[in-house]
Amino acid sequence: MDLIRLSIERPIAILAAVLMLILFGVVALTLIPIQLTPDIRKPVISVETVWPGAAPAEIEREIIVEQEEVLKGIEGLEEIRSQSQDGRGRITLEFAIGTNMDRALLLTSNRLDRVSSYPDEADEPSIRTAGADDNPIAWFVILRKEGNTQDIHTFGDFAEEVIQDRIERVPGIARVNLYGKARGEMTIEVEPEAMARFGLTVTDVVGKLRAANSSASAGDVDEGKRRYIVRTEGEFSSLEEVAAVVLRSDRDPGTGRFARVTLGDIATVRWDTSKPTERIRFNGQPAMAFNAVREDGANVIETMEGVRAAVAELNEFAVPAQALELRQVYDETVYINSSIDLVQQNIVVGGALAAFMLLMFLRSGGATLIVSMAIPVSVIGAFVAMAAMGRSLNVISLAGIAFAVGMVVDAAIVVLENIFRHREKGYSRAEAAYRGAKQVWVAVLVSALTTVMVFIPILVMDLEAGQLFRDIAVALSVSVLISLLVAITLIPALANRILGGPDQGSIVRRRLPLVDDLAGLFVATIMGVTRWVTGSRLRAIAVVGLLCGACASITVLLLPKLEYLPNGNRNLIIGFTVPPPGYNLDTMAEIAKGYE
Repeated sequence: MDLIRLSIERPIAILAAVLMLILFGVVALTLIPIQLTPDIRKPVISVETVWPGAAPAEIEREIIVEQEEVLKGIEGLEEIRSQSQDGRGRITLEFAIGTNMDRALLLTSNRLDRVSSYPDEADEPSIRTAGADDNPIAWFVILRKEGNTQDIHTFGDFAEEVIQDRIERVPGIARVNLYGKARGEMTIEVEPEAMARFGLTVTDVVGKLRAANSSASAGDVDEGKRRYIVRTEGEFSSLEEVAAVVLRSDRDPGTGRFARVTLGDIATVRWDTSKPTERIRFNGQPAMAFNAVREDGANVIETMEGVRAAVAELNEFAVPAQALELRQVYDETVYINSSIDLVQQNIVVGGALAAFMLLMFLRSGGATLIVSMAIPVSVIGAFVAMAAMGRSLNVISLAGIAFAVGMVVDAAIVVLENIFRHREKGYSRAEAAYRGAKQVWVAVLVSALTTVMVFIPILVMDLEAGQLFRDIAVALSVSVLISLLVAITLIPALANRILGGPDQGSIVRRRLPLVDDLAGLFVATIMGVTRWVTGSRLRAIAVVGLLCGACASITVLLLPKLEYLPNGNRNLIIGFTVPPPGYNLDTMAEIAKGYE
């Protein structure tokens, strides 16, 4: 099948195909997730275990060492690192590039099940993979309203059960991390003198409480034709039950009377909040803070709209009822929108400048219109491939589209120029369109393929750099390939309908005084230098060596500084102050207030 001939003879079908491509591109654009940077899946798994109140040495001895013993033999593991600090320990597992992380996650979970000697007060270990989506998309603070004198950390249960649960229900939110909270708990404050008087120790009290607060199965009883399951229920449901626990019972041999010592005799039982392990301050006020982390592949713009609606709902009813205020202090969508708007503006301005340059050199409105059609068709068509391959719309992919704006017109210019050359020879519109496209389509194909081949290593690379720049490779490669199809189908079809001949005056070579004079001087200078250089083989070798050496020297001298990604201005500064080891929370808070 001759695609070029078919496009000339069936222009309506070609236009219908182009309109369908644009329609699919617009629909795909609404489905592509929008975020600041591409998702980067790192071969890293993090295991965190919380043991409230434990020292780093205890964390390492009782938890980290046990976990490392069972995790070090996981298939594909290259490096294992651990960190122990007050109340928590973390193990970081780094796997080889290309490791199936779903399988690695399952193996890690199964290996951790082999650890059975966790301390009673330690929580179950939490496992998660590391990735670019770990960066929170929003930060919030919870403040006290005027007249509320209750400590902010005592609202930890409310923040966790109401605010955190509501934000986590927003579609696209993976988790919410809450900081500065304190959980409600039952506190037993013993009196040492009373314990000494009755001959009790803390270990005795803890053992009695643990034995009393337990439920166990007591077997079954057959009664007639029925069978009953017997179970002892001993779990506490009130403070009075805790205070009534018998710690010691003695019988007087002479009188036969019993003397009992209960927990209420030696201790005070009350509801309280746990001791805070961190303090948050916002503009000089005590506060709690939490962030929202999006799910992998979620649309940040849509997710933040849901988060804002949830915050508005909380600020309307639940939060004011507690004399609190919920305020957002960071929103990633501000920088996403500004970055995307900037790149979109560059695409529009770049496309307009490309069309202007075409008009200045082709000197024909019809020819400029024909070539300019390749820009929107190729760019919008690239969105279909991005949606099909699961890519996202971010500054990297938009940069690829911006680069493609100037590249997609190359094939169209070559084809149109050859068509016009045949038109000047006297061929009819249809014949000139066919011959012009037929002669150069192989060269155009090779040119497009060389551009695509450059990005093939990035498309198949599993390294972090490959994942980062895969979006730009997809956007640019697909745009160039679509521009190739546009050049050999849409351009001949439009040239057959729009492009006129020399006798019809549709191609007008008007003279632009300043531009043409400079262009003529430039051409004459370049041709003169070329004749002088090619006149002698020695001069040619010397000029080539001089140019290569000059370019290499300039590259070395003007090489910009190397960094992973350019630093954008987010109007945000983060500073860390590391106090000497062993300082308590009150001392660290005083140090922080000085900087504040």
